[in-house]
Amino acid sequence: MTGLDTRTVNRRFLILRGLRWLPTGLLIPVFVLFFMERGFTLGEIGLITAVQGFTVFFFELPTGGLADALGRRRVLLGATLAELVAMGVLVIAYDSMWVAGLGFFLQGIYRALESGPLDSWYVDALHETDPNADIEKGMGNSGVVIGLSLAAGSLLSSPVVVLAGSMGLPEPLVLPIFVAMGLRLVEFAAMYLLMTEVRPPLGLGEIKRSLAEVPQLIKTSVGMVRASALLALLVSVELFWGFGMATFEMFPPVRLEAFTGSAEQAGAIMGPAAAAAWGASALGAALVTRFSRRIGPYRAGAILRVIQGVAVVGIGLFAGVAGVLVAYITSYLIHGASNPVHLALLHRQVESKHRTTFLSINSMVGMTAGSLGGIALGAMADAISVSVAIYLGAAVLILGAIPYLVARRKDPLTFDQPARKEVNYAS
Repeated sequence: MTGLDTRTVNRRFLILRGLRWLPTGLLIPVFVLFFMERGFTLGEIGLITAVQGFTVFFFELPTGGLADALGRRRVLLGATLAELVAMGVLVIAYDSMWVAGLGFFLQGIYRALESGPLDSWYVDALHETDPNADIEKGMGNSGVVIGLSLAAGSLLSSPVVVLAGSMGLPEPLVLPIFVAMGLRLVEFAAMYLLMTEVRPPLGLGEIKRSLAEVPQLIKTSVGMVRASALLALLVSVELFWGFGMATFEMFPPVRLEAFTGSAEQAGAIMGPAAAAAWGASALGAALVTRFSRRIGPYRAGAILRVIQGVAVVGIGLFAGVAGVLVAYITSYLIHGASNPVHLALLHRQVESKHRTTFLSINSMVGMTAGSLGGIALGAMADAISVSVAIYLGAAVLILGAIPYLVARRKDPLTFDQPARKEVNYAS
């Protein structure tokens, strides 16, 4: 498929993974504050960001099937173009819920297109070079790169905001979005050059053939979940994880603003804080492989869900900037450790032909749950208090431990090497 050796596959995967998340890191510290400065309430922010999750819900499976049928690189290139348009729309949204909603709809298209193809390309290319290659190690390294890239982007965010202020821009928080758009163009070029994939020429006949394959790929992948209680349990983890994730993504800047009294001051703190958080995420990803092998991935996943929930409680409970930051960084340390464990369990269950489609199912569940979490927790923060919303999100995160523990008992082997049963999933 690729003609690459193992070392080259790993190197290219990590480069592309880093370029994917660097622009996102640049936006994380300022995104909520950007919309608050434009007059949006937390409930409204939760509502417009939910548009992204619901868009993913409707388009995730078709786009996952499209990536498996049409080609991973082609779909990722199209996704990057959609993201560039989305960011441009968000810049001109101002106080319009409709325009902001359109921007997040386009971001949902981007997330639906990009969730899975790079991982699928990597796993298939790696297995082409070595059928016994260690996927968990690769996912762990990916988690490290994601964390470091997000940390670097977040660290860059504060100086960009300060630079915008010194330039006299009326909206300093908008400049990181423009810088992120430039970084997306770099990612587009790198993907085009590095993501080797052998596919038929993209003529009209190939497009029709690929589109015709999509419904059957979706049907088969959904059938996989229906036929396997183990797969269904692993995917259900995303219901709790996605809902609770809205807590530590949405509320730390709000808590910091309450203590500093200014959105710009909170934004200046959030840049380095987010960098530290994603650095901690990279550390968690680097350390978790040994922990997972020692006690088994199911136990590891369950323990990490509980610890993260407890850390999120601290975001709402602790007083002062320092307390909030310690809890926030700890949440991301555990978040980074959790991803490689979960992804490795998923990849071991799915064959190459359906890999991206199945990852799309997992992503679809997580994004939809995140959207519901954003709406529910944002409304609760407006109606009751931010702290109560945080405690609810933390409780839901802890409940995510249960599917791992049940799945562990259903694993037919040693809980470390899940077996894939031969089932007619399409029936």
